[in-house]
Amino acid sequence: MRKLVIAALLAAPSLVMAWPWSQDMMNQPSIKPQEGQPYPMLKRSIPVQGIPTTVANRDEAKGLVNPTPATAESIDNGRTLFKIYCSACHGLTGKADSPVSPKIGAISLVDSYVQETLTPGWIWGTITFGSYVMPAYGVPKANAQSRGSNDLSVQERWDVVNYVRNGLVNDANQAM
Repeated sequence: MRKLVIAALLAAPSLVMAWPWSQDMMNQPSIKPQEGQPYPMLKRSIPVQGIPTTVANRDEAKGLVNPTPATAESIDNGRTLFKIYCSACHGLTGKADSPVSPKIGAISLVDSYVQETLTPGWIWGTITFGSYVMPAYGVPKANAQSRGSNDLSVQERWDVVNYVRNGLVNDANQAM
């Protein structure tokens, strides 16, 4: 009887391994290399190459009309993004008062020239394509590769424009 129990215990793992549940991963729908995408992209997914922009350069962007209303939510989001991406060069108040501003020639964003003369589209284009030493924060073309974590979505760039045009001057005056 004892030999029969030992034989059954030794045979049990072999029987368990032969059970069909061990083949679940083998028989699965999968994407093979070079096969392409068999399923449509999810509605809120972002392509690997980034979010394309429909304009080719900053001058072309000059005539764009801001599609995002300057709501409190948009301005607050723009304020947060400004502090992350812009304040290192333009300063927290936008007056080009950061330690690196004089070295790189950053302009004051609260000057009347920026606030009254430059169009929202031009500011958006500058954020998207960069300027002189300012890096680009957007993917300019559909076939361009993403530059990484510095890319701002189209909506985020318009939020920054809303903050620069509608919230930055007030914040700078309150900081005085």
